[in-house]
Amino acid sequence: MHKHVRRSLITMSVVVAAAVTTPIAVATPDASSDATASARPAFRMPFECGQRWLGSNWQGHSPGHSIDWNHYDANGNRDDLGRRVFASAGGKVLASYYSTDTGYGNTIVIGHGDGWQTRYAHLKARDVKKGATVKVGQRIGQVGKSSAKYDITAHLHYEQMHDGDTVVSVVQGVMWGDYLKRNQTSKNRCS
Repeated sequence: MHKHVRRSLITMSVVVAAAVTTPIAVATPDASSDATASARPAFRMPFECGQRWLGSNWQGHSPGHSIDWNHYDANGNRDDLGRRVFASAGGKVLASYYSTDTGYGNTIVIGHGDGWQTRYAHLKARDVKKGATVKVGQRIGQVGKSSAKYDITAHLHYEQMHDGDTVVSVVQGVMWGDYLKRNQTSKNRCS
């Protein structure tokens, strides 16, 4: 009897150990294969070198995973209206338009290859047209508060998309998971 109990306990221990150490595939909002992750462009902040911006991503932000960027002066007041916006990676302008149905207002979408795109919205001005080729750090517009649907304060709405879906952004090697609010300093246009 003790032999059977001992075998059963050993068998159960092995099963439990295997279950604990075996990775389980879990679908997450930013799940991606190694191939997709390695193909992601080295996105930079869409602002002038050395500028420090506060990025916000909150529950209910639409679409999920998008970041709203704000700049503040030395006194803590927002001063981002009209600040220049630069391409966070090189590519081709897929869209440059004023959206009346999504609330994005002045919007630019840049394709970066391998299914990767960035969207810049609520712009005060759009400096590139559909079909243009842009380099990382090239000026594409100005921060604004444009929206046909909402009365908003000035900020840059920013998204990274892959194969048509907005994904968790990685900006200058920093992952912007959901529900974050933190500062980051731009390395775009440095040197």
